[in-house]
Amino acid sequence: MKLGFGLMRLPRLENGAIDIEQVKTMVDLFIAAGGTYFDTAFVYEGSEEATREALVKRYPREKYTLATKLNARVAKSSEDARAQLLTSLERTQADYFDYYLLHALSGVGDNYKRYEFYGLWDFVREQKAAGKIRHVGFSFHGSPELLDELLSAHPEVEFVQLQINYADWNNPRVQSRRCWEVARKHDKPVTIMEPVKGGTLADPPAFVKDILTAANPSLSPAGWAIRYAASLDDVLAVLSGMSNVAQMKDNLSFMADFKPLDEKEQAVIRRAQEALDAVASIQCTGCRYCVPGCPMSIPIPDIFGAMNRQMIFGQLDEARKNYAWETRSGAKASDCIQCGQCEAACPQQLGIIEYLKQCAAALE
Repeated sequence: MKLGFGLMRLPRLENGAIDIEQVKTMVDLFIAAGGTYFDTAFVYEGSEEATREALVKRYPREKYTLATKLNARVAKSSEDARAQLLTSLERTQADYFDYYLLHALSGVGDNYKRYEFYGLWDFVREQKAAGKIRHVGFSFHGSPELLDELLSAHPEVEFVQLQINYADWNNPRVQSRRCWEVARKHDKPVTIMEPVKGGTLADPPAFVKDILTAANPSLSPAGWAIRYAASLDDVLAVLSGMSNVAQMKDNLSFMADFKPLDEKEQAVIRRAQEALDAVASIQCTGCRYCVPGCPMSIPIPDIFGAMNRQMIFGQLDEARKNYAWETRSGAKASDCIQCGQCEAACPQQLGIIEYLKQCAAALE
C-alpha cells in the first residue's frame, strides 16, 4: 500500500499528552489494511516514544518499516547531531531504521551546509554499513537546482522526500513538479510529504470543494489530494499525518485498494488547480532578488507567502501564524521605509511597497 502513516500530528489528550490508546487503534487499522510504512522524526515531540508504545512493542519487527530523521538545525555540534540516531533508537526500541533521512534540507541560511560541515553524509553511510540503517535519504524544502546539486554530489542517496500536492505542483515557490522531475532524472524513488498541504486540501476553499464533490460526492477532498500524489510515478509512499481514527478510516477507504486517478479525474484536478490559480494573490515567484538590497532585511517573499494563505484559502489565523514565524527575526512588513530598491530588483514588476502595506494591515 502506498499510504504511509506520518506520525507528526498525533491525537492529544486535554492535558497535551499524546493519546496513545487512540494511536494504537490507528496503528491496528493501518496494519490490518496492509499498511507498513511509518514515519517519525527526532524533532517530532513525543512521536518516537509513541511509536514505541503503539507499534514497536506490539508488532513483530518484520511487520512494518520505520523511518525517522536526523535534524542538524537543532544540533550544537557534530557529536550532538550524530547522537540523535542513538537517541531515536533508544526512544523507539526498533533496533534499526528501515529508512533514515537527513531532515528538511533547504537553501535557507546555512541549512544544507550544516550536514556537510558536521560530516553527516559520511555518518549515515557508516551507520548503514553497521546495520543501524537500511536505506539513506533526505527530506527537502528547496529549489530544484539545489536538489539537483545535492543528488549529483551524493549519488549514494537511495530516496528523497518531497512536498508534493496539487496546489503546489506549479507553485513558483515550492516547485513540486520541477523537484519531482529532478528526482526522476536521478532515478530516485520519492516519498511524498504534505499531500494535503498541512490539512488545507482536506478542507479546501468552497469553490474547489464544489468541483471535487460534483465529480465524485463519495470521495473526500483529502482523498482527491492523496490519490493525486500517489498517482505519480516512482512513489515509495505518500505520507498522511493522520490525527484521529476518523482520518485513518477515511484515508484507508481510498488507499487500501488504491487506483490511480484516471484521465477524467486528472481533468477534475486540473480544474481545481485552475480555480486556485485564478484567485487574487501576490504573484511572487520567490526569486528573492528583492531581499539582498533591502536596508531593513525584510523577508519579502516569505511575507507574501503568508499573505497568500489568506488571499487564496481564506485562512487568516494560519496566515498570521505563518507571518509570525517568517518575521521571527524581527523585520516586519511595517518596517518598510519605501526606498524602492525591491521594486527596482523585481523581475515580476510587483508593487511590493503597496503589498507590504496590505500585509502589515492584515497580519500584524
